Amino acid sequence: MKTQELNKLYHCVYRLDYHLVIVTKYRRKCLNEEMRVRAREIFESTLNKWGCELLETNGEPDHMHLLISTPPTVALSKLVNNLKTVSSRLLRKEFARHLARVYRKPVLWHRAYFIVTCGGAPLTVIRQYIENQNEDSDC
Repeated sequence: MKTQELNKLYHCVYRLDYHLVIVTKYRRKCLNEEMRVRAREIFESTLNKWGCELLETNGEPDHMHLLISTPPTVALSKLVNNLKTVSSRLLRKEFARHLARVYRKPVLWHRAYFIVTCGGAPLTVIRQYIENQNEDSDC
């Protein structure tokens, strides 16, 4: 069984991985392969600036999936907002002609997103571990 690689800061040891899904405004199918490749580059660069790591990404014409690893010092809502803002601005600039056929206003991403933690033990295992912590104690 492979153990998870842990990260360290001065005051903690951690492993925080998230699955993030962002969708295009109105779920328009406007992300071609070239845009998805460029989006990956933008996401990777932006995440590196935040001290985060892009583990995997993929997408379809109307949404993108990102698997990211972050330190505990990162506020997720601010990170996601920055990822969407930067990628939208750059993609709209670089693919202006293509996106002008889809959107009249300067938009790309829907304001909502989906994010979930991933990796590690299932919650049922963690819950059982915590519940059983005091059973062998003589206190």
